Amino acid sequence: MSNLFADLPTTLVSEQFDVLLSAGSVRIERIVSTGQSSPPGFWYDQSEAEWVVVLQGAATLRFESEDRQVELKRGEHVLIPAHVRHRVEWTTPDEPTVWLAVFYVEQG
Repeated sequence: MSNLFADLPTTLVSEQFDVLLSAGSVRIERIVSTGQSSPPGFWYDQSEAEWVVVLQGAATLRFESEDRQVELKRGEHVLIPAHVRHRVEWTTPDEPTVWLAVFYVEQG
């Protein structure tokens, strides 16, 4: 893949995760959502920190510890520290939401 907007699906059963780069403790993924959200009761609890930006579409994340939602529109980003439980509440259903996620191990 040489273009982040190439071959975007219009409908998906589940989110699509494409690893663009994996080197040492860093991984970069393109994530495509077409209206998906996390299953009821499911929370991501990752051992890596994640910086994520929405390149197209929109999404809403929920953070368990603060019981808060973060709405992300095109160009907006958020840093999620390791082990901060979060979930995807909503993604744009009428166009693909394209995320760029950078995962890394935080240095102590």
